[in-house]
Amino acid sequence: MTTDLTVSLVNQPGTLLRATDALARAGVNIEGACGYVREGQGVYHVLVEEAERARRALLDGGLEIQAERQVVVIAIENRPGSAAAVLRRVAEAGANIDLLYMATDGRLVLGGDDVPAIRRALG
Repeated sequence: MTTDLTVSLVNQPGTLLRATDALARAGVNIEGACGYVREGQGVYHVLVEEAERARRALLDGGLEIQAERQVVVIAIENRPGSAAAVLRRVAEAGANIDLLYMATDGRLVLGGDDVPAIRRALG
């Protein structure tokens, strides 16, 4: 099962390296990621298949995991309107998305408070 981990990072050089290196040393492949700064705090969303191993590697590396949740990952074409078509299906089903980012191999990551509803909307 694909899991999104939200990791807190200090907003300074090297903290993204520290997190990704901890995962690499544990043999965890990063399927997708998104990082940004919010209210002065670094936030790192990382998509992994091996959640337990990733969680342990990050914690052992002294990093704080803010959240862990299942997400929907769907392949989309690299052309105008592909993401909109996916999001339209979810919106028409009445499901809310509160997390979106791109993963490797042209996949879209979607999270929300009702992941089963998002999955149902996308068939």
